[in-house]
Amino acid sequence: MYIHELKDWPQFHWSAEQIAELLASVRHRQGRLVGHMEALGFNLQQEAVLQTLTSDVLKSSEIEGEKLNADQVRSSIARRLGMDIGALKPADRSVEGVVEMMLDATRNYKQPLTSDRLFGWHAALFPTSRSGMRKIRTGAWRDDSEGPMQVVSGPLGKEHVHYEAPKAGLLDQEMKSFLDWFEGDKKFDPVLRAGIAHLWFVTIHPFDDGNGRIARAIADMALARSENSPHRFYSMSTQIQKEHKAYYDILELTQKETMDITAWMEWFLGCLGRAIDGAQETLSAVLEKARFWDRIKDVKLNDRQRLVINRLLDEFDGKLTTSKYAALAKCSQDTAYRDILELIDRRVLVQNPKGGRSTSYSLAPAQ
Repeated sequence: MYIHELKDWPQFHWSAEQIAELLASVRHRQGRLVGHMEALGFNLQQEAVLQTLTSDVLKSSEIEGEKLNADQVRSSIARRLGMDIGALKPADRSVEGVVEMMLDATRNYKQPLTSDRLFGWHAALFPTSRSGMRKIRTGAWRDDSEGPMQVVSGPLGKEHVHYEAPKAGLLDQEMKSFLDWFEGDKKFDPVLRAGIAHLWFVTIHPFDDGNGRIARAIADMALARSENSPHRFYSMSTQIQKEHKAYYDILELTQKETMDITAWMEWFLGCLGRAIDGAQETLSAVLEKARFWDRIKDVKLNDRQRLVINRLLDEFDGKLTTSKYAALAKCSQDTAYRDILELIDRRVLVQNPKGGRSTSYSLAPAQ
């Protein structure tokens, strides 16, 4: 039996004693991280938020096997946050939808979670009402017209059913119970609420597709409430993507056990703690970026050069070459080469040791 078939569903319980130390540690690390980030000043805070949200959107989609364009995601978020990051790349509707959902969940965390709001998120995720080649219901609960909602793996004819969700006819009542609890029952620490909400929603699996991404957005919303802040400085989705096998394993185990969800809560809090620790990498990258720009503040740069330098300071795939520069800056290779020579002359770039056809360039180290 699945937990949603048990008589005491959804009366979750857990060992408060067993998770007390984990919860206290997470809360301490949350407060310390927020304190560090608030000390950065507005511009660096915004850069940290941009990096965090970009990673969050990308990794939440990757967990579901969908790879989004990083430049489009970053541009979409920057535009919505009112940030100037140079040439903004137009984003596909699907990218805009994921970004819209995530920002609504975290920036508007004080607003109540309702079925209409969830329908809006779902419609934003699937603007064409299709998931791949398959047509799906959007802005509405699933109807199981093509059979029960199952999580399945394996080749055709040898499928392994990991989980089967509640029947469609139960969804109105199931989601009413969930939403009433999420907005009404305030006796839990909001961090615990994030873990319970994530498990509860993904167990109901109310939509034809997108349930995992929406479950993670709901958890992020609860975490924003736990900090009383719309600023996201760590990404739970990024950490879950790193631990995706353990994530699916603990979900499957919990959904086939009893209403005691201690193991799930331990895993969730542990993963959250590791996500917060991982934010130190974002903080280091933001500070390094700020130091670099401060070091070259008197160097005259054109818009192309500024754009490429920003990309090198962010996540850049491989080494910078003349052809990559030309593609990024949308210019000819001759123009790219002249720009690069200027940057080398001004000690912004250095040529890497290997020459010839493999000639590449890197940011110059601090003198």
